Amino acid sequence: MKRKNNPNKKKAKKQVDGIIKYSGLAFQMIVIILMVLYAGFKLDEYLQNEFPLFTIIGAFLGVILSLYFALKDLIRMK
Repeated sequence: MKRKNNPNKKKAKKQVDGIIKYSGLAFQMIVIILMVLYAGFKLDEYLQNEFPLFTIIGAFLGVILSLYFALKDLIRMK
């Protein structure tokens, strides 16, 4: 006797796959931002800057890079 596939199970699996995919993407974005921000902070510390110029640049660059990689991944996922 064959079992019919339950449409609710397929829907639930699709939802779980989406959650995993997008949570991984969010984690990737957070890691990129924090890495670039940390590099800017360390550069300011090394150069003994009074104004945290490289930390600010690192924050903006981290956001831009994370958005770039996130959009690239989203386009590839479709």
